[in-house]
Amino acid sequence: MFDAGVSLADKAFRTIAVYLAVAALLRIAGKRGIAQLNNFDLVVMLLMSNVVQNAIIGPDNSLVGGLAGLVVLMAFNAVVVRVAAAVPMVAKIVEGRPIVLARDGHYLTSALRRLGLRRADVDVTIQLRGGSTVADTTLVRLEPGGAMLVRLRPEEENAERGDVDELHARLDRIERKLDELGGGSR
Repeated sequence: MFDAGVSLADKAFRTIAVYLAVAALLRIAGKRGIAQLNNFDLVVMLLMSNVVQNAIIGPDNSLVGGLAGLVVLMAFNAVVVRVAAAVPMVAKIVEGRPIVLARDGHYLTSALRRLGLRRADVDVTIQLRGGSTVADTTLVRLEPGGAMLVRLRPEEENAERGDVDELHARLDRIERKLDELGGGSR
């Protein structure tokens, strides 16, 4: 249970090497986030964790070895995340850039095809943001983290509470002016 079988340095090297390889493959394969994973993507993610397990722990099935691998994995990820947040160039390399999926109400088919996204998947996101179809948008963009940004045409945007409050205040001012001009007779 406590006999690691391999050195902690070997385990740390293996963990970091597998982390970098998986991160690079995920970066190359696309930037669909967890929200956009389809069933096949989920199966691949689950199987991938099993495939790389032995590459990380090697012949070690001990509790100490597993915990050491976990600590190295979490610590290295924390370093990568903090460096990416602090250094914009590293963030571009690690996360990539946003990709425009639709502009001025029309899909960019080449971008959808390159990312393996279906129009129906993007349509759902547009509807969740208050639009009906891609024609209601000025911009649809997939962000580096996998979130989808949807900008609706101004006439398609929903009013917010502040907008309604502002309209009520304007109407109140107009009514007061009318009362003043009409001598108070309503």
